[in-house]
Amino acid sequence: MTLRELQIFYELSNTSHVGEVAKKLSITQSAVSLAIKSLENKMGEKLYDRIGKNLVLNERGKYFRTLTKEHYDSLLESVSLFRKDTLLGELNIAASRTIGDYIMPQILFDFKKLYPDVVVKNSTKNSQEIAKMVEEGGINIGFIESKVKFKNIFMQQIGQDELVVVSSDKNLAKNGIYIDQLFDKIWLLREEGSGTREIFLNSIGKYSLNLKKQLVFSSFESIKRVLYANKDALTCISRICIEDELKNGILFEINLKNFTFKRDFYLIYHKGKYKNRLFSEFSKFIANYFINA
Repeated sequence: MTLRELQIFYELSNTSHVGEVAKKLSITQSAVSLAIKSLENKMGEKLYDRIGKNLVLNERGKYFRTLTKEHYDSLLESVSLFRKDTLLGELNIAASRTIGDYIMPQILFDFKKLYPDVVVKNSTKNSQEIAKMVEEGGINIGFIESKVKFKNIFMQQIGQDELVVVSSDKNLAKNGIYIDQLFDKIWLLREEGSGTREIFLNSIGKYSLNLKKQLVFSSFESIKRVLYANKDALTCISRICIEDELKNGILFEINLKNFTFKRDFYLIYHKGKYKNRLFSEFSKFIANYFINA
């Protein structure tokens, strides 16, 4: 098998559309199909299911990708070693909402400026989903906001965060208030598996049973939109997510007596992960960013 065949295989494993891969690699669709057919002939079995005009990675194909992708990346890295201060390769990462929406975009932009030949594929999930992806080898690195219990995952603390309770009702922010005075409000919470949700509910303990009026959302933007328009709504959210709203008097921080909400940010990866140069440089770049933030 050739590096070109493998390149086409890995690209096509991310999408079932032959045309998209052909366009990205500046080759014909026929060339893509021929490369996959050649690879399958050498392997002695099908790696894709033919469904209409699409090639969909089958179970054997997924297994082959899992076994070979890191070795392929290592080969690409060996090429980059001959180019001073240059990194080559691809990273698949995922970050939980606070990190993914409010911190990671600038990090990825700055990293791309330094290493334009590196491709970083980024997605946003909740902490539990990301941990599962790392455990199953679906991504190289994850960034989460709560501790997880997966035996094959290594966790590195890289930063800290503060959660605050906020409302668009300015009157609630004037003095300190006890949580039982807020039971009649509608609480906007993240979904199960969210680090923000977990920290808040665990911190208030038994009082969580009294939050009868709840709405669950999968994004902070949805929560903020409801907060803007409804003074009887509350949420517990990272200060990072609402810095502008607090500064401009759109939302107001509520001084919740007897409770503070702190948490750590973690970088996670599989304990069996091969740490090539790209992995190591990106991990150090992330850690330094949080140290200097």
